[in-house]
Amino acid sequence: MAPASGRGRMRTAVGFGVAVVGVVWWASQQQAPRLPHSPERLLLLGLALVVYVVAILARCHRWDVILRVAGVGHRRGDAYALTTVGYMGNTVLPARGGELLRILLLSERSTAGRRETLGSVVCERILDVTALIGLLCLVTVVGVAGTPAGTAPAVLAATGLLGGAPLLVVYLKLRARGRLERFAAYVRPVAHASRLLITWRGAALALLSALAWSMDAVVFWLIAQSLSTSVGVIEAVLVVVLASFFSFIPAAPGYVGTYDAGILFTLGAIGISGATALSQTLLFRFIMFVPITFFGLAIVVFRYGGIGALRRGGAPARAETT
Repeated sequence: MAPASGRGRMRTAVGFGVAVVGVVWWASQQQAPRLPHSPERLLLLGLALVVYVVAILARCHRWDVILRVAGVGHRRGDAYALTTVGYMGNTVLPARGGELLRILLLSERSTAGRRETLGSVVCERILDVTALIGLLCLVTVVGVAGTPAGTAPAVLAATGLLGGAPLLVVYLKLRARGRLERFAAYVRPVAHASRLLITWRGAALALLSALAWSMDAVVFWLIAQSLSTSVGVIEAVLVVVLASFFSFIPAAPGYVGTYDAGILFTLGAIGISGATALSQTLLFRFIMFVPITFFGLAIVVFRYGGIGALRRGGAPARAETT
């Protein structure tokens, strides 16, 4: 296992290095970024940070509700704190290690097993994908998404989302006939939380997820206003949605390279490039990643056992014994 783990760390290090070199090389070819300096424009950045904090609190509340509905015993404070830790971990650990980190830390403080906790995170990601697809369809309907790639992304995304329904129907019919029992027993703890999605609470959480992503778009719009950039709210939604889809591509910690490429691609498609695009990308990345990373690290240090927790989050998951 050690050599394989070593090779995995080497691939991660190489991938991170390539992504960083690529971003640095691209940035070096651009004009120097310009940053807001007047009190009014700095106030807009402060407001953007406040909006992002509200968006994070909405996501914390969402996970708390999912855990309660799924029967995962926990303290509300842990749900809020570990959501923050998860975002921090996704920034500093490879392969979305923050998700594994919060699963491990919550399972140590709950009577539920790791698979039940994993199921709550899976439910979160389904809500996120559903919200992003809904927002992408919305901006397509109003005509903004015609600029980068036409209606194709929205059509493909919506088709993929709706395409899961027939598969679910087939699975339920097979289960009614007593088939796939072993598979059902294995995935049941993970899938239990996702039953929430077909209830009124699931619909409410889907709307909350869309609201959280919309607030991220407001953050981007406020940053644009601080730079006097001609980006509207709907265009900001498009930037955030496409950048989020880009971040699904495996990348280095903090989505270095892919997330930035998504932002720059969309900005370029709406006619914003050069130093302006670079400035907006850097400011958006700063607000979205830097404060929550330091805050999450502080929570890990003072509440969850310090650097040892990060090591557990970055290590391969052990087989569950319960």
